[in-house]
Amino acid sequence: MKGLFVTFEGGDGAGKSSILREIGKELREQGYSVLETREPGGIRIAEKIREVILDPSHTEMDGRTEALLYAAARRQHLVEKVIPALNEGRIVLCDRFVDSSLAYQGVARDLGMDEVFKINEFAIDDHMPDLTLLFDIKPERGLERIAANQGREKNRLDLEHIDFHEKVYDAYQRLAAQSKDRIKVIDADQQFESVKKDAYHVLSGHLPS
Repeated sequence: MKGLFVTFEGGDGAGKSSILREIGKELREQGYSVLETREPGGIRIAEKIREVILDPSHTEMDGRTEALLYAAARRQHLVEKVIPALNEGRIVLCDRFVDSSLAYQGVARDLGMDEVFKINEFAIDDHMPDLTLLFDIKPERGLERIAANQGREKNRLDLEHIDFHEKVYDAYQRLAAQSKDRIKVIDADQQFESVKKDAYHVLSGHLPS
């Protein structure tokens, strides 16, 4: 029995994490078996790697080191948590996956999308999402939201300048254009309930009957 693998993507401040939790709740209320998880993280080993990657004091971290750490966390998370859940027929909602590495390390860190994808090909072994929801919001608007959200986790990426986030945004636009069947763009610069409604409408077309 094969489940449904859905990833939530977008720049910082897009609101994807909050939408993921709300959609997970709604799906459970409808009787679906749902697993909510995140990258990097989701399991003990990957959460420890997350701490290393996102520690604001690790400003000397090389871009390739960053990409390799993300891929390592992704591999362990996939084999330990995601694949078993999919094999049980569950709906997996994952906050970030390969597209994040392609955007952040491939483009914003100037490592190259192809090069970063090769690293991740080895890590994921052909396990790609069935559906990716891309929460689209201009970088300056996303950063405004972050600044206003005092409860949000602050990490090393928050130290980056606006041009870094603009590169991430442009990369996501390219990815969406290249993978129209998988990546569906959601206007995230709306009221929360409107974003949630749009995201759920897209996802509902992929739900198992």
